Amino acid sequence: MTALPRIGAPATRALASIGVASLEDVAGRRQDELLALHGFGPRAVRILDEALAEAGLDPLS
Repeated sequence: MTALPRIGAPATRALASIGVASLEDVAGRRQDELLALHGFGPRAVRILDEALAEAGLDPLS
């Protein structure tokens, strides 16, 4: 299990609220789904996409 990158506390809490605790959990999710979460913004999407690419996992769609 790969830890989530540092995306800020509000975005991390938003992911936790939908059961996402690792980079593998977020792989392949839709950007619009994440952006709809309170506290989650475009910066967090960019950081997650970069981390997913580095880890060789599916990017956000």
